[in-house]
Amino acid sequence: MPSRDDLYSTITDAINDFVENGFTSAERLAYWQRKIKDAANRTLKTQAQMEQMLRDVLAASYRRYVDRGEILKFHQGVKRFTLDMVKPQLRAELDRRILASADLIKLNRDQAIAKTLRRFSGWSTSIPKGGTDVAQRAKVKEGIRKPLVSLPFEERRVLIDQGHKLVASISDIVAKDGGAIAAVWEHVHQAGYDGRPEHIARDRHVFLVKDSWAHQKGFVKPGNDGYTDEVDQPAQKINCRCRWRWVYNLRSVPAGMLTKKGELALAEAREKLNAA
Repeated sequence: MPSRDDLYSTITDAINDFVENGFTSAERLAYWQRKIKDAANRTLKTQAQMEQMLRDVLAASYRRYVDRGEILKFHQGVKRFTLDMVKPQLRAELDRRILASADLIKLNRDQAIAKTLRRFSGWSTSIPKGGTDVAQRAKVKEGIRKPLVSLPFEERRVLIDQGHKLVASISDIVAKDGGAIAAVWEHVHQAGYDGRPEHIARDRHVFLVKDSWAHQKGFVKPGNDGYTDEVDQPAQKINCRCRWRWVYNLRSVPAGMLTKKGELALAEAREKLNAA
C-alpha cells in the first residue's frame, strides 16, 4: 500500500499551486480534486481489506460469545443447549451485522473523501488570481486533510462499536428464546471509557420484559424503571458498552415488581423445593 506521504504530498502540491497562482479555472480545480481523490484511494485500505478486517473482528466476537458460550455469563440459568438451539438465528445476525457494518464503513469513507474535496474547493476558490502570500500553508494542509487523517481512527471505532452491537443483539436473541422476564442494566466501568450520564445513572436498575411468560401470567409488574423496550438498548448508541444481565426466575425479581399472584407462586415453589 502506498504510504500516507502519497496523499499528503498531493495535497501539498495542490495547495502550493493555488498559493502561487490563485484560482484560475474550474478545470484546474477539477484536476487537483481528481488527483487528491486518486491519492486518497491509493493510500487508504481498500474496501475489500476493510471488509475482511470487519469479518475478522465480528467473527472473533461470535466465536468468543457463541461458540465458547461466554454470552451465558449474562443469562444465569440458561443452559448450553438453549444457546445451541438458537445458533441459526445467531449466525444470521452475524451475517446481517457484517453487511450493515460494511455499508457503514463505505459510507464513512466516501464522506471523508467528499469532505476533504469540499474543504479544498472552498479554500482554493477563495484565492485570487496571481496567488497569495499565505504563510500558514501547514495549517491550511492540516485543515484540508483532517477528515482523511482521522478516518483510520473512525474505522477502528466502527469495528469496535459493531462488535458491541453484535454481542448485544446475540444476547437479546438468547433472552427472548430463553424466556427472560426482566433485565438489570449494567454500565461497564473501563479505564478510558466515559459512559453517558443517563446510562451511568441507570446502572443496576431493573427493567421488566414486556409480555414475558411471567408478565402474561400476572406474576410481575413494572417497577419505577418500567420496561426494557422503553429505553435505548445497550450498544444502540455509538460506542455504548453497557449491557443487560437477564433475569429468568421470580426469586431474582425485586420484591416491588412481584404482584400478589407472583408472591404466591414464588411461595408455592419454595414450599415444593423444601418438601423435595
